[in-house]
Amino acid sequence: MIMDENSAPNVFLSGGSRLAIPDEERLRYIADLSESKVKVLNGNRYEHFEASSETTLVDDRELRVYVWTQCTYVAE
Repeated sequence: MIMDENSAPNVFLSGGSRLAIPDEERLRYIADLSESKVKVLNGNRYEHFEASSETTLVDDRELRVYVWTQCTYVAE
């Protein structure tokens, strides 16, 4: 999974705590939309999301929705 914050968003990360992923960080770009799972580093943990069959419209752009499933902590 490759996420590039400099490209136009093509996915929306849904669910989980608003404290974990603020609204302004839920729009992301994923180079390969066939990826069924993605994870986002957030402090000392990863937020995990899985692809859904849903899409959402944001600023006239259709984005694929990835739904939060869990968080895991980074091992030291």
